[in-house]
Amino acid sequence: MPAQSPSDRPYVLVLYYSRFGATRALAERLSAGVASIAGMDARLRTVPPVSPTCEAVDPEVPSEGAVYASLDDLRHASGLALGSPTRFGNMAAPLKYFIDGTSELWLSGALIDKPATAFTSTSSLHGGQETTLVSMLLPLLHHGMVYAGVPYSETALMHTQGGGTPYGVSHLAGTRSDRPLDEHERELAFAQGARLARLALALEKARGAKS
Repeated sequence: MPAQSPSDRPYVLVLYYSRFGATRALAERLSAGVASIAGMDARLRTVPPVSPTCEAVDPEVPSEGAVYASLDDLRHASGLALGSPTRFGNMAAPLKYFIDGTSELWLSGALIDKPATAFTSTSSLHGGQETTLVSMLLPLLHHGMVYAGVPYSETALMHTQGGGTPYGVSHLAGTRSDRPLDEHERELAFAQGARLARLALALEKARGAKS
């Protein structure tokens, strides 16, 4: 049988890093989409910041928002949604630091054939949304995951004037990171989460049938 979560209840891990709250808002909306699918839970997790100062230590539990992710959160997940603001067209260092520490999951093949997706937020409209999504896609493929973006059957992709790409939902946060999710961004994030949950359920059954 495939590895299950300790509660034996399947879930999608929505794992993100957010500095000012915009990526977190997307994560919460995507989680709502996951939870809308019967039989699949959403597990919201974040990662701690990294610091160039070796002596800097953050508390083990963040003061607000989601708790920090563990490798077991990822190991037992039926699917993964990975979210980050852009840093020069790439994922943020705290999220990459966490992903770089998943070698044991790669060695054991723990994530093979599980669905995954990505989401991002930028302060400017052309601030590297698509390249950031692709940067998150690469390690997921190395893990053998099945990538799922946002299909054009989601008509908001054709009408959005904020964020939204076929590689994954995105958000235009504004130069002060205070622009809320607009109607199309909310719609796309919810749909992306629901699609990921449906795929996770289907692939979970397929893995169970093989064993």
